[in-house]
Amino acid sequence: MTEAVTRELMAQRFRSFLPVVVDLETGGFNAQGDAILEIAAVTLTMDPEGNLMPDATFAYHVTPFEGANVEQSALDFTGIRLDDPLRRQVAVSEAEALGEIFRPVRKSIKAHGCTRAILVGHNAAFDHGFLNAAVERCAIKRNPFHPFSSFDTASLAGMTYGQTVLARACRAAGIEFDSSAAHSARYDTERTAELFCTMINRYKDLGGWRLAQREQGVEEP
Repeated sequence: MTEAVTRELMAQRFRSFLPVVVDLETGGFNAQGDAILEIAAVTLTMDPEGNLMPDATFAYHVTPFEGANVEQSALDFTGIRLDDPLRRQVAVSEAEALGEIFRPVRKSIKAHGCTRAILVGHNAAFDHGFLNAAVERCAIKRNPFHPFSSFDTASLAGMTYGQTVLARACRAAGIEFDSSAAHSARYDTERTAELFCTMINRYKDLGGWRLAQREQGVEEP
């Protein structure tokens, strides 16, 4: 019964889209020519009261595709060392990283009664652009993410807390943020997931989602 309620709540909450938080660390700003160096995704779930929460994290170091550009300024900013022996040992190709992330995302979509994933990101257009470019490069036919719709936590945090920088938005939301760990795809994705859930749940607690449902004549499960 609990699982059925959770499934129905999630399917209703975002018009049958499952929010999945994504962050990429890259070799620059050009999605077509610059390398993806790290990618992470956090799937979300919901409790029977309709509270959104992080579920599982998937994170990978990525080997730059053949001919990819990597700006030194990007490496300086992220602190990524391409020649690090441990990184070279665990890094995978773009195609493998996407495959390893897309499989559990598809499984979570089905488990929550949703039809598609929707990307959640901090400055989401950046991550979405790189993700779509990689999907095209790898000739992946079944991309579980909506091709252009997304939720941007920078915009949502600006509205909710008056802050658009991830670290400042997290602190305003009462979420611990370690600046020395920032610019790791795993760390940034997990903090972004916490931030998104906090904002969505706060809106729910203020009556926003339920009020909107009642105004639309939607029956609660």
